[in-house]
Amino acid sequence: MASLGEHFKINPDNLISDNKSIFKGINYRITILSERLVRFEYSLNGNFYDGATEIVHNRNFPTPKIKVEQDEKYLVISTKYFILQYAKEKPFKGPSFAPDSNLKVKLVNTDKIWYFNHPEARNFKGSAFSIEDFGSETNLSKGLYSTDGFASLDDSHSLLINADGFMEPNTNKRVDLYLFAYRRDFGLCLKDYFTLTGFPPMLPRYALGIWWNRDQIYSFEDLKKLISIFHKNEIPLSVLLLSEFWHNKDKSNYNLYKTGYTFNKELFPNPREFTDYMHSRGIYIGLNLDGSEGITAMDDGYAQMCQELNNPSDKLIPFKVLDKDFIVSYFNNLINPLYALGVDFFWLDSKDEITTRALNYYHFNDYKKFPEKRGIIFSRNGGKSAHKYPIHYSGETKVGWDTLKYLPYFNSTASNIGLSWWSHDVGGFKSGIEDSELYLRYVEFATYSPIFRFSAKRGLYYKREPWLWDMKTYTIVKDYCKLRHKLIPYIYTENYKHYKTCLPLVQPLYYYYPELFDEPNYRNEYYFGSELLVAPITKPKDDVMNRSVERIFLPKGIWYDFKTGKKFIGNKRYVSFFKEEDYPVFAKAGTIIPLSKLGENINNTMAPSEMEIDVFPGSSNVYRLYEDDGISSKYEDGYFIITAIDFNYSKDNYNLSIQPVEGKTGIIPNNRNYYIRFRNTRMPDNIYVTINKEVVKDYKAYIDENDFLIEIKNVDTKKQLIINCRGTNFEIDAARIINEDINEIISDLKIETLLKERIAAIMFSDKPINKKRIAIRKLKNAGLNPIFIKMFIKLLEYAEEI
Repeated sequence: MASLGEHFKINPDNLISDNKSIFKGINYRITILSERLVRFEYSLNGNFYDGATEIVHNRNFPTPKIKVEQDEKYLVISTKYFILQYAKEKPFKGPSFAPDSNLKVKLVNTDKIWYFNHPEARNFKGSAFSIEDFGSETNLSKGLYSTDGFASLDDSHSLLINADGFMEPNTNKRVDLYLFAYRRDFGLCLKDYFTLTGFPPMLPRYALGIWWNRDQIYSFEDLKKLISIFHKNEIPLSVLLLSEFWHNKDKSNYNLYKTGYTFNKELFPNPREFTDYMHSRGIYIGLNLDGSEGITAMDDGYAQMCQELNNPSDKLIPFKVLDKDFIVSYFNNLINPLYALGVDFFWLDSKDEITTRALNYYHFNDYKKFPEKRGIIFSRNGGKSAHKYPIHYSGETKVGWDTLKYLPYFNSTASNIGLSWWSHDVGGFKSGIEDSELYLRYVEFATYSPIFRFSAKRGLYYKREPWLWDMKTYTIVKDYCKLRHKLIPYIYTENYKHYKTCLPLVQPLYYYYPELFDEPNYRNEYYFGSELLVAPITKPKDDVMNRSVERIFLPKGIWYDFKTGKKFIGNKRYVSFFKEEDYPVFAKAGTIIPLSKLGENINNTMAPSEMEIDVFPGSSNVYRLYEDDGISSKYEDGYFIITAIDFNYSKDNYNLSIQPVEGKTGIIPNNRNYYIRFRNTRMPDNIYVTINKEVVKDYKAYIDENDFLIEIKNVDTKKQLIINCRGTNFEIDAARIINEDINEIISDLKIETLLKERIAAIMFSDKPINKKRIAIRKLKNAGLNPIFIKMFIKLLEYAEEI
């Protein structure tokens, strides 16, 4: 009998709810899983299902507090969130409007009523299988976030999972539906959803670095040269994806046979030598797998599979993902040998949704047999509690501004259904026009995205290699690639928060300001982790002023431009101007960002021995930096370390403490060099440094532009480091003033210098705006090009908005 192994077996106890929460009749069963979550079942033959499905892996919730009123005809169940009313034994379908529905749920202290077949029109959508055919609209699935405060999840037709872990077709004709009735507590809704379906896993640390994929034929020697060029150009790299050309092909036509599971020995004479070489340079390997054409004799495991499956030895083996014998033989004869060669994970490139869902489930859970390997796959979104199987591949996206504009919105809606780990082609994959500005904006967006992956179709003129562009573009891209790598300690900590607390890595601004969803200027803004807010640039710049003009809304509080440190007052709308090297990312007052310092091996993604800690003034804060070995499942057994970075702020007195507070020692380097960067801060009058209360004199303090830095070397990471800075007025206000932006624009324009003086006198005068417009127009007689006149009138309008 086929067996997947003990690591696939399902614990039936996790799927049975407390009897006190179950209300059952001949044809119906209603289970109150939490104060916000209800399961509705209806079956004409009275058969109900207590096993696992591809969506649901747990129904054993703590018994919630409920109030029940019922008689022979009616059932009323109340919690602090809802009141459920049901006419017993009546079909759920009933009328399609609330007052006469057989089944309805009213949200407490609201006028919102859910009923069976409710259109849920205020749902903010979820995600999609992929967006490679993206046009003006993409068909997004339903999500959980709704301004109605409720959302339903249909499990009636999902694939089933038996006790041994095999997926099976669902032939049951029944209603099996879950209702989340959470009012405004969307965070608790997500917690219930993850408790029901399975919590999001921890990604391995290397996945947060920079990925590379080109749809072309690489040999081992080609890849050695490529990695050498990356290193020479100081571009970090952590993941190498190989498309279909890594495996055996028809030698007469390499475009044939997308399916294959055996290394092409002409390209990779010694596969183990290849994987060892990449691993020694801090690069992990993912291989493209597409089983759509079945298994052929070109694969080493073919003969054994034919024997095990009773397949004729001269016939193709069809790919039957729901066949138990096939899936066991598939792993034993095709996948396990690739793991043995040092392959780290697989790119499951199926375009069939059922195959995708099944392979995602099998491949990700197969990692449980490797305690030293943390699970990761790269695949399209199967759509059934897909957050359990990261990372998600959005398909072969088109090159263009329209695609880039859609990506922030797409990432945000994915959070509505619990998906955080989407990966998009940086620069776009196919078609379109290669444009340096578009490429730059893609790179900048990817820096503050869940996954950063360069990718493009085969062709001479797709330029994803940063060094193929002009010097300006190359320099900016290199800086952002380095920044992404430096951000890994921060992103990895946010990865842990997502795993532990259910909070998505990307949270749209409309979670906190729902009215902004309908304002296109602000709908794309999102929080990137707990500390940063991003307002992505998704349209070309104004060619005349050589700036991107962006309308930005900042939430309540004090915010700082993450790069320049300029200060902004929150709960306001702004018009801001960005050069190609700048990007609108904001840190709230008190923000603490842990960054790695890039060493000689710039590909290294593990816990660094040198760290920069960026600290923004204005408020006290504690950031809990999470670290573990980055690749194994040992963190589940407590093998991790949490270091508290505690910033106690007052205007003339900064106190920063760094100390381990949870976990086990020996996880991170025993000693670490710290570079503490206090943003917008002058040199303080007094600096006091201690390690475990012992005074430290051997440190370096200096000013770097508008920041104060203090370097402390060889700090024992098991001890408490305290830095106290005192002085008078050493915090730099650095308030953002639009006149400064306008002055920079004037300075950069190719206009006669004397004419610039006259323009500045008008723009910065105290005259009313209508008189400024007239004065600017009159400069036509002085030789000012009408293009610039139009631009300065626009700038006056922007200034007036503020």
